[in-house]
Amino acid sequence: MWEAIKKMNIEDYNKAVDLYSDGVYRFILKNIKDSEKAKDIVQDTFEKLWVNAGNVNFLKVKSYIFTAAYHTMIDLIRKEKRMTDFENVREDKYSHSKQYSDLSEILNEALSKLNETQRSLIMLRDYEGYSYQEIGEITGLSEAQVKVYIFRARVFLKEYIGSVDAVI
Repeated sequence: MWEAIKKMNIEDYNKAVDLYSDGVYRFILKNIKDSEKAKDIVQDTFEKLWVNAGNVNFLKVKSYIFTAAYHTMIDLIRKEKRMTDFENVREDKYSHSKQYSDLSEILNEALSKLNETQRSLIMLRDYEGYSYQEIGEITGLSEAQVKVYIFRARVFLKEYIGSVDAVI
């Protein structure tokens, strides 16, 4: 009935580093836009994994890594600045009417206008492919909260970017 939980050993740890270090680095870098801080967060994350390797099921190591990285990033952000109340931001102050042809530049600019939580959730959902439930487990939010934050972020992104025809 009960499956044996496969605890991590050195080979599993090294395999986890090989499999997930690039992905978690890209996730963190996309959120904080500072390569040195992103490297530090990834290093801290894998240090936490090393310390807790005996308690981590290898089958769930990816979720553990992204959860630890997410919380480490949030801790860093909170230390560095006070979080902005997104609801009080004037959209017209951050919108634009210029035409661009680089969709990646536009998307990155639009993502940078989101608060840290919304940006992280969008990244986990749309870039990393996590389900709402998995995102909730990673961030400590309820599945309903995740859906609401993602919905609001997408509405903002849609309004900020406008129609694709206007961009191209």
